[in-house]
Amino acid sequence: MEKALLFIIILRILSGSIDITAAMFMYKFNDLEKAFYINTLLALVGPVILIITTGIALVGLTEKISFIRMICLFGGILLILISLKSK
Repeated sequence: MEKALLFIIILRILSGSIDITAAMFMYKFNDLEKAFYINTLLALVGPVILIITTGIALVGLTEKISFIRMICLFGGILLILISLKSK
């Protein structure tokens, strides 16, 4: 198994574990305000994991993918992040 693939799998498992843990904390606290705060923190984790995993994948694919395609992929990710922040 390629190292890049293994790192991506580990990061995705970590991200899912963080989401499940957050849901358990929301259930434990049983408070809408605290759940909102926890959900806000999760909104920071998701994009960070997305950027890191995409970066790892692109580094692993440097020999197989052109520079222009890499720029397009990061541009697409940037547009996704901008759309999440827009009103």
